[in-house]
Amino acid sequence: MGQFLWGWGFALHSFAMGCVSFVRRETVLSVALLLALVSAFFVPPSAEYIGYIDWDTLALLFSLMAVMKGYQKAGLFVVLANCLLRRAHTSRALMAVLVFLPFVTSMVVTNDVALITFVPFGLLVLRMAGQERQVVPLVVLQTLAANLGSMLTPMGNPQNLYLYAKSGMGFWALCALMLPYVAVSAVCIAAAVMLRRASPVATVAVPVKLSGAKSLGVYTIGLALCMLGLFDIVPPLVVALVTAVYMFAADRSLLGAIDYSLLGIFAAFFIFIGNISGIDVFRDFLSGVLTGHVELAAVLASQVTSNVPAALLLSGFTTEWNGLIIGCNLGGLGTLIASMASLISYKAVTREYPQQRGRYFLSFTASNVALLALLLCVSTVI
Repeated sequence: MGQFLWGWGFALHSFAMGCVSFVRRETVLSVALLLALVSAFFVPPSAEYIGYIDWDTLALLFSLMAVMKGYQKAGLFVVLANCLLRRAHTSRALMAVLVFLPFVTSMVVTNDVALITFVPFGLLVLRMAGQERQVVPLVVLQTLAANLGSMLTPMGNPQNLYLYAKSGMGFWALCALMLPYVAVSAVCIAAAVMLRRASPVATVAVPVKLSGAKSLGVYTIGLALCMLGLFDIVPPLVVALVTAVYMFAADRSLLGAIDYSLLGIFAAFFIFIGNISGIDVFRDFLSGVLTGHVELAAVLASQVTSNVPAALLLSGFTTEWNGLIIGCNLGGLGTLIASMASLISYKAVTREYPQQRGRYFLSFTASNVALLALLLCVSTVI
């Protein structure tokens, strides 16, 4: 009997520790699942739950992540970066290349993929060039660049992709809406780079082997298919099905590289929003609070929940799409968790240079708050 109880106790302890580990690793997903579960007590599960979920957004997000992981695996981004680095003969030029790479590429490959690719790449380049003293300013600027550059397009970040589909806004309309903020951001980032001292550095190239033309061609076709889905020429679910079948048949490693937790966050929030939207008191209260204050509400909500959950939550209670898109994009600035992509950079720095943790956090926060204040001022003028 004692052994039986000990076995059950050990199993329960292991389960509890596993749950704690999961919550620590996937905090946002855990909160989203908890909210969906709590809301289910007020609106019992039914077939309507299926209709809550925006399957087209999930399909496009899945497909885009798969294609970008394919390009990343093929070494394309590093090869392009090497081509630019050959022209960098000073530390300032090196900084400019390493910062504007994520700024530009995030417009197409999403901010998190840009940071996953170019932050470790940048740290490696600094070590090879003997410029490790530049680690904190480089990664802070790279993170700002990825979050700000990604604001321009629907596929630049997950919240844009969702709000683009939800609002019915045209592709170029969204780009035009965010262009002034991206332009001001580019000027600020360029000014920050130009203020850095320029010292000679040796030409640096990171060893990489580019995949064959066949693989690159397949990923390019996949990207084109995603764009057709984005423009509603091909149903997004068809795009996702074709992408999944190809990965399963030709490269199953890409299936394991996809950020399924992000898809889970979206699905859980869709259910939560669908449920609470059916509760009149809550819906009327939140709709009243948002009226005339959507942009500010999105910015503030993003500071504590990150901008993806903020976009998902607030979109269920307002149709002021311009304010919501601007607010959720600008809301990615500010705190370390305002954009979940920012945690990618923070983890990279603290893993490689743990002694720089405090300095990085202070520099990151000061830069983000300053830019957020500036862009909010731009918003009031526009």
